[in-house]
Amino acid sequence: MMYPRFNQEKRMPRAGRWMAAGLISISLLLAGKQTNAQMSYSGVDGRTHAISSAVPFLRITPDARRAALGEAGIALSPDANSVFSNLSQLSFAEAERGVSGSFTPWLRSMASDVYLADLAAYKKLDEQQAIGIGFRYFNLGSIQLTDFQGNDQGTVRPGEFSLDAGYTRKLSENWAVGVAFRYIHSKLASGPKAGGAGTYKAGNAFAGDLSASYTSVKEYGGDQKGTWRFGAVMSNIGTKISYSTDSQDKYFIPANLGIGAGYTYQLDDKNALTLTLDINKLMVPTPDSVDGDKDGIPDYRQKGILSGTFGSFGDAPGGLKEEFHELMYSTGLEYTYNDLLALRAGYYNEHQTKGNRKYLTVGFGLKYKIGNIDFSYLVPAGGDPLHPLANTLRISLSATW
Repeated sequence: MMYPRFNQEKRMPRAGRWMAAGLISISLLLAGKQTNAQMSYSGVDGRTHAISSAVPFLRITPDARRAALGEAGIALSPDANSVFSNLSQLSFAEAERGVSGSFTPWLRSMASDVYLADLAAYKKLDEQQAIGIGFRYFNLGSIQLTDFQGNDQGTVRPGEFSLDAGYTRKLSENWAVGVAFRYIHSKLASGPKAGGAGTYKAGNAFAGDLSASYTSVKEYGGDQKGTWRFGAVMSNIGTKISYSTDSQDKYFIPANLGIGAGYTYQLDDKNALTLTLDINKLMVPTPDSVDGDKDGIPDYRQKGILSGTFGSFGDAPGGLKEEFHELMYSTGLEYTYNDLLALRAGYYNEHQTKGNRKYLTVGFGLKYKIGNIDFSYLVPAGGDPLHPLANTLRISLSATW
């Protein structure tokens, strides 16, 4: 995470069967923090060149359904939380409207008062168009501030939130596009900075998402049918954010490019299987320690928005090999029975030199009339009970009608 310098009171972490087997195999085969010193990529220690940004809560999957599927959601059947994962999918929603709320106690193995909460809703305007809105709030718990000599400067309770609004429209029977706008507010600290270099303030930023979806249904006869879904999303494309009055103290927000594919096989009128796979790439400059102008700020932080965002596809010090290491993979399998019960499992993988997050996810969902309740649980790869994300539980309540 890229935040102003302060000490924390509680530590923060640094179809068919062939299709199912094929996507799982591919996703597993493809499965593979920042230091002050610059070094060759061949000599990294597992942390060097990990990409960080401000407001990283925007990349946390808020709802339990997608969290249980290894955080894959770009090519899932639409629901209210498509507002956050792929707005354009809402053009294919069957229900006229939907609403959802989720709650995630975050980093509970390290802190007891950090959580993420969200609300999302959508409304179909007609068979071609839909609108969606969303709100996310991230509470960072209680933070103890100190100066550089370690003197107590009091405690604060920082928080961050985003407000989203978007519109999506079908271009044809199979294709849809969506656009969303986002306001981001992040209040982490206040008061003078150490050394007299300005004062801390709340950060504000504006961003947008562009998304596209393809959906195709093939009837196999009887009650059997298959649904292909593909999606692509460029999210959080926007301004930098600053936490102080110093004009050079600006940070990139977590712009991201994601592509996804999913297949749902309706076995009969009651049973269905869905397999989905997402690949994500942060569009944020790869960090290094080069400071060509000797102003005390690494050059990668001073890149322009466009050059930093789109230049991120070729700026890795380790070349093409390292660029591929920056890809993150999510895959999940969902079984549904009679549109009443859903069982889910997934896997998330990030390269060891880019954060090394690897974990299994499981969950289930229950539906009664128009209401749904979903749960997910995260199991770190290796079963490490001290892993910062160990025992992460999400719960979502939703309704469609």
